[in-house]
Amino acid sequence: MINELLKNHRIVLASGSPRRQQFFKDMGIDVHIDVKEVDEVYPDHLQGAAISDFLCELKSAAFEQLEPNDILITSDTIVWHNHKALGKPKNEEEAIKMIQSLSGKQHEVITSVCFKTTTASITINHTTRVTFKDLSIAEITHYVKTYQPMDKAGAYGIQEWIGFIGITHIEGSFFTVMGLPTHLVYETLMSMVNS
Repeated sequence: MINELLKNHRIVLASGSPRRQQFFKDMGIDVHIDVKEVDEVYPDHLQGAAISDFLCELKSAAFEQLEPNDILITSDTIVWHNHKALGKPKNEEEAIKMIQSLSGKQHEVITSVCFKTTTASITINHTTRVTFKDLSIAEITHYVKTYQPMDKAGAYGIQEWIGFIGITHIEGSFFTVMGLPTHLVYETLMSMVNS
């Protein structure tokens, strides 16, 4: 359905994430993948959604030349906990520490998405609250060593083992935690092509 509405547009997805790429496929949206290296640094004063908004807009700014029919989509996900953004861990030790800090507590996962054309730029974001049970060090270490979650904000994937055994409550969109608020992406694309 939406692919028919988008037939006069080229959707450029600037993400190397296989999960995000699969979401578009599952929504029936054909995308052209084009990833540019960006130094993901943000000003210290930013908090929460302002960080992920800034980073997805930064990724968008790396694309200087768009065709008139292009819709560029960039995205960024952070874990927000204790007034601090948890990005991707650098190593196993950092991953274990990150998950330990989330154990037995609630945190927020925020995903921002920027849609850019030659004439406009729209940024949206969505927040989901996630609660972990008290995780043992054995459980955390097993997860990190087995699943190597170094490519994931907050050092975990909700769709992986740690999510199955550790997450007790979620308020919001499961897909936001995986890296894309699919309902808002669909809604925004529909409004862009119908306007």
